[in-house]
Amino acid sequence: MLEFIRTICSRRDQDGASAVEYGLLVAGIAALIVAVVFAFGGMISGVFKNTCNKIATSVSTSTC
Repeated sequence: MLEFIRTICSRRDQDGASAVEYGLLVAGIAALIVAVVFAFGGMISGVFKNTCNKIATSVSTSTC
């Protein structure tokens, strides 16, 4: 019985370590996403605005 409790306790240490590792991995991915959005956000916004303006222009010229 004592050996069983030791086995459970040793597994709990490993589970906690892997949970911390997963948390750090998720935090790293989130930081990467934020960095990419800040780096390319203005450029992507400009592309969408340009596309929107072209669509609006083509719709207004083709409407009778």
